[in-house]
Amino acid sequence: MAIKIIVSYDGTENDTDGLALGRLLAQSGGSLALAYVRHTKETEQGREQLAQNEAQELLDNGARWLDDPNVPRYVVLSGSTPEGLRNLAERERADLIVFGSEYRTTPGHVQPGTSAQRLLEGGPIAIAIAPANLHERPNLTIETIAAVSENGDPAPLETADSLATLLDATIVARASENAGLIVIGSKPGTAAGRVTLSAAAQYLIDLILCPVLTLPHGVALRFGGGQPPTT
Repeated sequence: MAIKIIVSYDGTENDTDGLALGRLLAQSGGSLALAYVRHTKETEQGREQLAQNEAQELLDNGARWLDDPNVPRYVVLSGSTPEGLRNLAERERADLIVFGSEYRTTPGHVQPGTSAQRLLEGGPIAIAIAPANLHERPNLTIETIAAVSENGDPAPLETADSLATLLDATIVARASENAGLIVIGSKPGTAAGRVTLSAAAQYLIDLILCPVLTLPHGVALRFGGGQPPTT
């Protein structure tokens, strides 16, 4: 089975960075979908229909940016963006949610927004975050991938290997700011299938200038070949 990827998209430039990263990862053996979370339902029917149409048009704009009119689009109604995305991912059996960085993040840097950060604190799904202004980089490719595991969890390296094979990228031993992508495992003591980052991993994210992919503990993503069982 192909990796199923959901991009959280609200029409902002930083979420366009998420589109760029999602498209790149989907090209390495995955299917892509877009999602927007509405927080309230209008009590008057006409206003509710208008709000729903506006949300759908926003996602349609994202599909046009991707030049993919057939990409699935989901308007989710939830009081909480991370909860709405989590529920959607579980319902659709998605493997990965992609976010852009927080508003006003310095170009080239990665900064998880509130919704991404919530899902990085015990969430059940892999999270990828794009650097600010990623969508403006010409000829976007990933040439090197680093894997970070602090407790012997093989999932980061397995994921990096599967991506490297499909992207014709090189695995590098050291996670540096110049890597093309960094795959980070959850910290020691994290429950199996949950994401929690160590202080060292969070510090690394502050330093890097490339996309980051964080994994639930013991869960590898095998791009192009389905998802292996948890370890």
